[in-house]
Amino acid sequence: REAESFKEQGNAYYAKKDYNEAYNYYTKAIDTCPNNASYYGNRAATLMMLGRFREALADAQQSVRLDDSFVRVGGSSTPPSCVLLSSSCSSLLLSPQGHLREGKCHLSLGNAMAASRCFQRVLELDHKNCQAQQELKSASTVLEYEKIAEVDFEKRDFRKVVFCMDRALEFAPACHRFKILKAECLALLGRYPEAQSVASDILRMDSTNADALYVRGLCLYYEDCIEKAVQFFVQALRMAPDHEKACLACRNAKALKAKKEDGNKAFKEGNYKLAHELYTEALGIDPNNIKTNAKLYCNRGTVNSKLRKLEEAIDDCTNAVKLDETYIKAYLRRAQCYMDTEQYEDAVRDYEKVYQTEKTKEHKQLLKNAQVELKKSKRKDYYKILGVDKNASEDEIKKAYRKRALMHHPDRHSGASAEVQKEEEKKFKEVGEAFTILSDPKKKARYDSGQDLEEDGLNVGDFDANNIFKAFFGGPGGFSFEASGPGNFFFQFG
Repeated sequence: REAESFKEQGNAYYAKKDYNEAYNYYTKAIDTCPNNASYYGNRAATLMMLGRFREALADAQQSVRLDDSFVRVGGSSTPPSCVLLSSSCSSLLLSPQGHLREGKCHLSLGNAMAASRCFQRVLELDHKNCQAQQELKSASTVLEYEKIAEVDFEKRDFRKVVFCMDRALEFAPACHRFKILKAECLALLGRYPEAQSVASDILRMDSTNADALYVRGLCLYYEDCIEKAVQFFVQALRMAPDHEKACLACRNAKALKAKKEDGNKAFKEGNYKLAHELYTEALGIDPNNIKTNAKLYCNRGTVNSKLRKLEEAIDDCTNAVKLDETYIKAYLRRAQCYMDTEQYEDAVRDYEKVYQTEKTKEHKQLLKNAQVELKKSKRKDYYKILGVDKNASEDEIKKAYRKRALMHHPDRHSGASAEVQKEEEKKFKEVGEAFTILSDPKKKARYDSGQDLEEDGLNVGDFDANNIFKAFFGGPGGFSFEASGPGNFFFQFG
């Protein structure tokens, strides 16, 4: 009678949804009468409401062990007294509640196969049980999502796996296995905060969960916090020495850290060839480690720039920003390589990206310099027209003009086709323009700084190339080119 009194009080608290108190009274009933199936069944229902499914499973299984045909009158949300009925009472609405609860616990924990067996057992005892029929369908759905997720994980379609696990968790909210798989895929997708959150929730309930420790380490590993990641992998291996994923990740993390550090050391010592080899080897260790690989690509890009392999350096930096589009250092390195290869539009684009992200004086000046060079590149390149370096002296500019002016003078090409004459005349004029600007210190300074020459009222299109030629070569009379042999000419003044 005392046990029944405890049970009735438990029922009252259960009805009021005070599940903690209900649990306490059902426990007292069990302590008083440990062989009553209904007490375990009622406590199992209470534990399920508290989300403590593993404990609920144990109680549900105990209720079944005590009475395999444990049933109750259907329709009440409050766990009633255990009613043991013979087959002659089949006209009543009966529910083999022990098996049903066991199945629901299995399903909530993600054990869909075990859940299916329980629900099938219910249907053997009561083939019209609608709840068991529905739960059996739910278990089948979970099994299907598991199969799809397994295939998609092998295909590395991690988004699909996350979707499947989210759907499965709607039926199995307490399944750590599903949560871990979802968290691992979130980490592989680069969604580290979400993955960390899932793993941390599990560790709060079970601090020794090797899978959750592995996922925590994986997130840190992919965020380039390799030393901390190794600590979690080692801890996971202490809990589960045969944990293959933790073992592989730990080995990769240590190897990646060592190669990267060796590459950095070689770079600092000026051994760029060795640094290039080491960074390349490091990039082959784990293609999934996006952040670390982005840094390795950028480091190798820096090495290539030191080796003056600028196009290869650009390619490496491009790979770095593909992996991490927020990687400012890679944008800066690539922009400098673009400047060195006179790809000014690309350089401006990268410096604009950098300045939009970090509005510093240094980045502003780099952008301004690139914009000036871009503007200069769109004008005629007078140095290129004369065939001299940008640091050419006054004498070198004069010598270059003398050579180019004579080379392209119209009189020299008077016997050529109309098309050739037109082209050479154009080049002759451009040579005159170039000399006029580069031989005047003030104009040259404005040209070199990227300023518009037109601002000085100078219209370079108005130059008379012949007058410039005459002024340069001097003499009161004209000049002419005469043949000295087949294809050879000399000029003379009259």
